[in-house]
Amino acid sequence: MTTPIPEPVTFGERPLRIEDVLALANRQVPVQLQNDADYRERIAKGARFLDSLLDKEGVIYGVTTGYGDSCVVAVPLHHVEALPRHLYTFHGCGLGKLLDAQSTRAVLAARLQSLCHGVSGVRVELLERLQAFLEHDILPLIPEEGSVGASGDLTPLSYVAATLSGEREVLLRGERRQAADVHRELGWTPLVLRPKEALALMNGTAVMTGLACLAFARADYLLQLATRITALNVVALQGNPEHFDERLFAAKPHPGQMQVAAWLRRDLAIDAPTAPLHRLQDRYSLRCAPHVLGVLADSLNWLRSFIETELNSANDNPIIDAEAERVLHGGHFYGGHIAFAMDSLKNLVANVADLLDRQLALLVDERYNHGLPSNLSGAPADRAMINHGFKAVQIGTSAWTAEALKNTMPASVFSRSTECHNQDKVSMGTIAARDAIRVLELTEQVAAATLLAANQGVWLRAQADDARPLPPALAAMHEELSKDFPPVIEDRALEGELRLCLQRIAAQHWRLHA
Repeated sequence: MTTPIPEPVTFGERPLRIEDVLALANRQVPVQLQNDADYRERIAKGARFLDSLLDKEGVIYGVTTGYGDSCVVAVPLHHVEALPRHLYTFHGCGLGKLLDAQSTRAVLAARLQSLCHGVSGVRVELLERLQAFLEHDILPLIPEEGSVGASGDLTPLSYVAATLSGEREVLLRGERRQAADVHRELGWTPLVLRPKEALALMNGTAVMTGLACLAFARADYLLQLATRITALNVVALQGNPEHFDERLFAAKPHPGQMQVAAWLRRDLAIDAPTAPLHRLQDRYSLRCAPHVLGVLADSLNWLRSFIETELNSANDNPIIDAEAERVLHGGHFYGGHIAFAMDSLKNLVANVADLLDRQLALLVDERYNHGLPSNLSGAPADRAMINHGFKAVQIGTSAWTAEALKNTMPASVFSRSTECHNQDKVSMGTIAARDAIRVLELTEQVAAATLLAANQGVWLRAQADDARPLPPALAAMHEELSKDFPPVIEDRALEGELRLCLQRIAAQHWRLHA
């Protein structure tokens, strides 16, 4: 039986969803450009209108003027053709780590989608080359540091403009290559960017938006995983499943909070007979898990709205209205919505880290874990004194949680006046998005550690003479986990297993609640 070819993502008039960007970033779907004659003509009309203004010696920001504060400096027509190359050249000063391949594909997708609105004054050939970069997986090497998030992601996006022009380096099939060599190998002529095209490529929010799409998808899966981990810990700690009763949550009906409680009821088969209770009310990290995770669940809809509106917007400057023959000077490169969304997301996600860290602290402490061995060690009594189970994992989890919490400082309030006070109020959206990715990385480490510990706790509980069968969803999860992560009986170094668990999380390996 042949595997069906997935439907391609088409760039053009159709809006994209976060899931489209994620599929492209993971190389799961083909990519194509809308190719009907009417659409191509609409794109070409904007470029022709710009050319007509040049013939009339019209004044257009970034085309017949300098950039930023230099907008008052006129550029003679005989220098206009050289201006785009100068723009991406002097912005070639990025530092820090390079964006990974997944992030770079998301950035290319976000930039292409914005330019496809047809109000940026670029040629069809530019859209086709961006689409070809995605199709052939030609990835500009983009340093992640150097953007203040308005006038857009100028410095990181200069690496896209330069590589389309056959300059700087790209990644192709895992190998760093000169962009000029890759063009030559594919039989392509590097683009000579037309007036406004370098500005259209660079003067937008594609880096922060691409990263935001990836961050959203990770947070969505993390929400489901944290709920499943909580359910496992309710079993391991012999918690009270009545904390998730449907009637209880009808009295405080936040939809996301109700959804998390419903997932927990399903995982715990709450209508089945329960074990005797050790406490009438569990500690907050169990009892209030729907209330903590529910804030993230309830926030995902408006986070999606902010991100997808930005993704499907023309976010450069100036906007070229070829139909009305007007050049509209504005500030759509300002990334405030993404900045706020990412500052909010990192706060929401860090709270997940804190919740799971508290659950793990209960699991390893024999004062609070209701009869489980100290540090979840599975060692027999005659070797218990030299075995320490998950003791160090709990310490590491505390460190990762602390770092995640430290990184919740909002980036968007740290606006800096830059570029001779022309860019005197900036969004910091790209820094916020990078922070959100880092908080997600740390929280996924906390989730990996707590998942393995919860699985150990469930196994230990099953060894008791009065052990009850696991509810079906948790039994299936426990069985699957045990194939890769056997019980810790004699101490062993768990780094390799934690890293494997992180790989599973990154691949969204476990089918959970969605």
